[in-house]
Amino acid sequence: MNNIHIPPVVKNLLIINVIFYAAMFMFRDGQGNYLLVEKLSVFYFDSPHFKIWQPITYMFMHSPGTFMHIFFNMFAVFMFGGVLEARWGAKRFLNFYLITGLGALGLQWAVQAFEVHQIVGTAIPGEALFQMKNFTQAQAETLMGIYNGPMLGASGAVFGLLVAFGMLYPNTELYIMFIPIPIKAKYIIPVYIIFELTMGVAQVQGDSVAHYAHLGGALIGFILVKLWGDKNNDRFYTYYE
Repeated sequence: MNNIHIPPVVKNLLIINVIFYAAMFMFRDGQGNYLLVEKLSVFYFDSPHFKIWQPITYMFMHSPGTFMHIFFNMFAVFMFGGVLEARWGAKRFLNFYLITGLGALGLQWAVQAFEVHQIVGTAIPGEALFQMKNFTQAQAETLMGIYNGPMLGASGAVFGLLVAFGMLYPNTELYIMFIPIPIKAKYIIPVYIIFELTMGVAQVQGDSVAHYAHLGGALIGFILVKLWGDKNNDRFYTYYE
């Protein structure tokens, strides 16, 4: 364990996420509600619950209902983020992480704005929304989910990391759970993206995952790698020889 090297930004991201996760369980009201979820997760920009700091803080929050949410996200940051930070340096890696996290939120908001506009004729009805009537049950549930449902987690930024890793190290073999053989990154990551797109379009009832946020992080990650023109795919193997 003493030989494990974790680059500084990745190390601090892991620490901050764990601190936020632990803090959630420390601040609860009399009904057992997690106070930090409402304060630090991000809501739709027209929601009365939205605060200006939430587009940043939501990236460091994770579901208190399951440990697997933070575990898998932080495992991905450790595995893929460490390689990318070693390649790009701390500043560029941090910029990439934050920008993809914001990009994830941007696409999620765009989809939500479209859904709100389809129902009420505007994406930002504000307080007037709560005076409107004649919604169908399905429309009311959609609006309630958008205005009262917080989004939290590092998954958007993680998808950016996955896409960047797949673009820069396409032939690296990865082991995926329940698949006994290694699969090259250039094959498994596009399949994962297509799955997220399918689930986002399908809108399966009871699915609370922000699939479009994942796609937003992936899209911005792809654009950034293209803009930076980083094409040397041999550096990873040279570094670890």
